[in-house]
Amino acid sequence: MMSVIYAILFILLAPLAGGLIAGIDRRITARMQGRYGPPILQPFYDVGKLFEKEKAVVADSQNFYILCYLVFIVVSGAIFFAGGDLLLVIFAFTLAHVFLVLGAYASNSPYSHVGAERELIQLMACEPIIILGAVGMYMVTKSFYVSDIAASPLPLALFIPGLLIGFVYILTMKLRKSPFDLSTSHHAHQELVKGVTTEFSGSTLGSIEIAHWYEAIFLIGFVYLFFSWSPLVAIIAIIIIYLLEILIDNTFARVKWPLALKSSWLVTVVLGIVNLVILYIVGGMLK
Repeated sequence: MMSVIYAILFILLAPLAGGLIAGIDRRITARMQGRYGPPILQPFYDVGKLFEKEKAVVADSQNFYILCYLVFIVVSGAIFFAGGDLLLVIFAFTLAHVFLVLGAYASNSPYSHVGAERELIQLMACEPIIILGAVGMYMVTKSFYVSDIAASPLPLALFIPGLLIGFVYILTMKLRKSPFDLSTSHHAHQELVKGVTTEFSGSTLGSIEIAHWYEAIFLIGFVYLFFSWSPLVAIIAIIIIYLLEILIDNTFARVKWPLALKSSWLVTVVLGIVNLVILYIVGGMLK
């Protein structure tokens, strides 16, 4: 029963929390750049204006693909917060982004196609460390279920620190922050040409923004699992990591996609796989 309640709470509250985080993010970014910044509620105003605009699409299939993108993002987050199978969550989460790519490919815009291709590259860069993170959590807790992992008294961050660092590394891509905002960006100077979202407008673009809010809360929940043994420590860690992401976003220039892909795979191999090997060896010695 509680799992259903948690899933419903995620569906209802995640957009509100995600929008607030986006507003705080923009305000902190503005202060780092010497500006006052927009109101914290500005993301809600922006999405509200998008839903008021006339719906115009290049291809009718775009609406279907974006609806699927939003639905699968919500489903993956609902399963996650309901304590479901982490592998199923990762599968649904990846499938959601495939629909976003298909929506971008549905138009004939070269900017949209380039954005779609880079979105696929980011999927290739991010998914290995996410899957390895789930495997590492299983090796420590002996369960793939989020509820069991979250209830574990073991400090996962101490057992799989390499996977934690690797996830924080690709989190910059997932939050679409510089230097890895390859497929699209939330920065104002790129509003004219926005890659994978170039050909979306009105309520369709508003749905994408809402999906990003859901996605942000899901990613924060994934970070929480590394510190779930202590909720207070988890909250502090989440705040520090998110502030670090904002600092990185305002410090580094965008890199080229080959470097982003190679660096993420290097992190996956060096930190992720090595961490799992050490964990396997130590676990075997303790038996």
